[in-house]
Formats: sequence, C-alpha cells, structure tokens
Amino acid sequence: MGVSGSGKSTIATELARQLSWTFEDGDRFHPKSNVAKMSAGHPLTDEDRWPWLQAIADEIDKVCRAGGQIVVACSALKRAYRNVLVHGRDDVRIVFLDGSQALIADRLARRKGHFMPPGLLDSQFKTLEPPQADERPIAVSIDASVEDIVSNIVALVTAEVRTCRP
Repeated sequence: MGVSGSGKSTIATELARQLSWTFEDGDRFHPKSNVAKMSAGHPLTDEDRWPWLQAIADEIDKVCRAGGQIVVACSALKRAYRNVLVHGRDDVRIVFLDGSQALIADRLARRKGHFMPPGLLDSQFKTLEPPQADERPIAVSIDASVEDIVSNIVALVTAEVRTCRP
C-alpha cells in the first residue's frame, strides 16, 4: 500500500515473483467510472472506493479459499480501506511503501501512460493514514533500489508466512 508513485505495482510484482505467489494490481478492480474520474483529475470519494475495495477483498478471499497466496498492489490509504481488505484476517499483511512527497512527485513527473495524474498527489498525501502498530504493517522506505526493498520485505514475510485460511 502507498500513495500513487510509491512503487506499489513494481514492488508487488517482484515480491510475488520471488515468493511464487499470485500478483494482482488493485487498479484492475476499479470500475470504469473511477478510472474516468481520476483521469479527469478528480480524486475518488469513499463512496467511489467501497465497491473497488470489496472487489479486491473478494479476490483475496477467493485465492485463499483455493489454497493460494496473493500479493495485491493497492493504495489502501485509509485504515477503513485496509479494514475492508483485511476484514479481521490474521493471514493478510499490509506492506506500507513509505516515501517523501518530494521523492514521489519526482517519480510521478517521469512516469508516462498512467491514468493517475501527478496533480492528485497532494490529495493522496492528505488522505494517507499510515498504518498503525495494531495493524501489524510491514513498513519499508522506498528510498532504496527495488531489489533492496523486495529483499527486505521477503525476509520479513517469509519469517512469518502462514497459509491463507478459508
């Protein structure tokens, strides 16, 4: 989880590859109306997000019911959003990709072909509620190479991997 430009898709893809888990990009679960709204430079409301978050939670549950494991890249900026995704499961962990607004703005300025315009970064940081200790987050700085970030996460995750429960 993290704001746009924090590296969610890049880190999650590599993490899933190294763990041999399924990868899903949370953006794939957005309805067309959400993508159109963000593409037009308008931030999503909570009402826009609830069906999207529930669709991701349903995918996590589906993969776990089938005995699999999954890494999902998802902004999950508010605790309430993460509560929908985790919904009391103790076999789901949140990885928080933490970085300064300046670093992320620089990354967004260089990114091409994404529906999220750099102008919405301010609203993302205003919305961001960093995960608290009781959420058991894995917080990692994004001010490192992809390889170092993923190695750090793999070490922390594999130390406590649990099989998804139905």
